This record gives sequence, structure tokens and C-alpha cells, in this order.
Amino acid sequence: MAEPADRQVDGKTLLVTGGAGFIGSNFIHYLMGKYPRTKIVNLDKLTYAGNLDNLKDIETDPRYEFVRGDIRDRDLVRSLFSKVQGVVHFAAETHVDRSILDAGEFVLTDVYGTFVLLEALKASPEVEFFIHVSTDEVYGSRDEGYFSENDPLNPSSPYAASKAGADRLAYAYTVTYGLPVIIARPSNNFGPYQYPEKFIPLFVTHALEDRPLPLYGKGTNVRDWLYVEDNCRAIDVLMRKGKAAEAYNIGAGNEVPNIRIAEGICNLLGKPRDLIKFVPDRLGHDRRYALDCRKIRALGWNPQAEFEAALEATVRWYRDNEEWWRKIKERSRDFRAFYDEYYKDRK
Repeated sequence: MAEPADRQVDGKTLLVTGGAGFIGSNFIHYLMGKYPRTKIVNLDKLTYAGNLDNLKDIETDPRYEFVRGDIRDRDLVRSLFSKVQGVVHFAAETHVDRSILDAGEFVLTDVYGTFVLLEALKASPEVEFFIHVSTDEVYGSRDEGYFSENDPLNPSSPYAASKAGADRLAYAYTVTYGLPVIIARPSNNFGPYQYPEKFIPLFVTHALEDRPLPLYGKGTNVRDWLYVEDNCRAIDVLMRKGKAAEAYNIGAGNEVPNIRIAEGICNLLGKPRDLIKFVPDRLGHDRRYALDCRKIRALGWNPQAEFEAALEATVRWYRDNEEWWRKIKERSRDFRAFYDEYYKDRK
């Protein structure tokens, strides 16, 4: 039997939720560059991590429309689904440390917000695909071997639990109602436009300011680092070739301990390694994430970025775009207050 033809993306109108955030804005740039006839509707609430500066270069493009709103707003979501043929769902609360301090908003946005989107999808037969962007953190930690898509989910943090809840809700709606939902589980992304509370941009911007780099525990926790452009390419493959009711791991095989990342940042910026300051470990800190990605590779995707070169390019982007991240740090009392609260009882 002949393989089914790929779904068409060029010429369609797509809804991207959370498109003013890190991965979402990179994905919109990717789409606009690859598909000249595709139109993008970007739905973003513009919480603290949403930033329209990420998309200034395309804000007047007739193919792009920004809608400020909440994925929990049923009427708004339903109205947007009525005019699109595909959805890529990034919108979520994502920062583990924040979820440890206050999990409520994570449950409301990540789980209930996904529910609202799925309800709209159920009423929108014209939508051809819905990519639910989950995370490798839903699996929990693993000392040896690699997680496959069929392994049970065992999240450790409130953030990961909220994403696991949304992940399984998306699957349940697919099985129950026959919806065209495809689940992506990418590993830790890095690259331009990442909000500077996350590990790599936090350490780069702190190092540029000669501030201490607070490294959890002994820095031995391992992550599989995925350059954001490779993640965008993977999601593109899933839009065209992914199967409904299936989950796909997305990882680059770049298993690097955190201490090596910190040292690499210091080296790239010519900063002394004694800027690295070990702090008490994160509560419930997963030791290692590692993914078996043969399933998505069978669809023709492979990571293209070489890790060391991608890290150097990322560090260079933050060095060259100081105005972007300094504006965030200087205007955001929330940014400083968060770290003051998180570390006050843990020194």
C-alpha cells in the first residue's frame, strides 16, 4: 500500500499558542521563512515570559496576526479555531523553580488551558492537525538507558506533572473523540530569545554582568540539549507526517552535565570559572533526562546543529543583544523577587 501524502502546510492558516515566548517565537520565524503562503495567528497572554520584541521584525507582515488573549478563554479560542486549519500549542507555564513555589497557575494554564483548546478542537472539524508540545520531563529521571514513547510517565516536579496531565488529556481526547492530536516531547531547548531565568541565558547574562552563576548541587545533573531551530524543524515534520494519537520524542543526543555548560559559558565569554557558585540542590531535582528518538528519525528528521557551535552561537546572540535581555532584567521586579524568594531559605 502506498504511503499517504504529507499534509500540506504552505497556504494554510495556523494558530500558534504562546507564540511570543521562546520556542513559539522561534517557530513563527521558522514558519514565516519556510512557507511563503502560510498565515500565522499568534495567541499569547503576554505573561512575564511573553515578549513581543521577539517578533518585532515580522509584526507588520500581512501573513502574521497577533491576538492577545488567554488559552483559558473559551469564546476567544473557539473563534480562532474557526479560521485556522492547524494548531501548534506551546502556551504553558514552564519554569520548574516557579512551580515548586506556586503550582496553581501551572495546573490552570497547562492542564485546564489545554482542555479548553481540546474542546474547541472537538467543535472544529476543519482543523487538520493539533500539535501538543509536551516535554521530556514528563518521564522523570533515568540513570541509564533511554525513554521511549511507550514508557510510563513519572513526573517529579509540579511543572512536569502539569505537562504530563495535559499530555495525557490530549491523548485521551484523541482516542475518545478521534481528534487529530499529535504529541511532541522535546528535550531541553536553548537558543535566542529564551527568557533569562532559564539555565543557559541566566548564566550567560549573569556572566556578562560579572555576577555569580548559581549552579545547583554539584552540577552533575545531565540534560539532552536541543537547539531550538532543530526543535522547530522537528515540529514541522510532525505537522506534515506525524500520526494522530502518537507521541514523538525529540532529542539531539547532546547529554551534557550542567557543570560543563557553566564552564563552557565562562570560557566563551572569557570569564573566570570562579564565578560559578554551587548552591543547595533544587527540590526533587531530576538527575538525567535521555530520549530514544528513533520514531521521529524514521519520519526523516535529524538534528543539524552541532552542540558546541550552537552553544557558541547562543552565547554570541545574548552578548550581541544586550538591550533585549537587560530590558527584561531591569524592568522586572518579578524576576528579581522570584530569585530572592527561592534562595532565601536555601543558602
